[in-house]
Amino acid sequence: MIRRQFIRMMALAGVSSLPAMAAAADSAKETTYFRVTGFSCPTCSVGLDTMMERKAGVVWSKSSYEQATAVICFHPSVISEQALRDAIAEMGFHAEKRS
Repeated sequence: MIRRQFIRMMALAGVSSLPAMAAAADSAKETTYFRVTGFSCPTCSVGLDTMMERKAGVVWSKSSYEQATAVICFHPSVISEQALRDAIAEMGFHAEKRS
């Protein structure tokens, strides 16, 4: 069961070879924290997470409407922090790095 789910997730992600999967697994991950302005409802944060997780190199995204934040785990060898900010801006929000 777990193997089937794993294979399905890899197919959906577009990973079609074992070397590509191994490279993705070995790649270092970073987590960045943003203060986000422009959320008008909880659905905005859910939509941001959905769209960010579709970006190549993004492992996961967790946004909060109440706290006006976004926490994103990503592979810096695939996508930069600036590219994450740019993607958030394309969605109509503004992100500033939180320390």
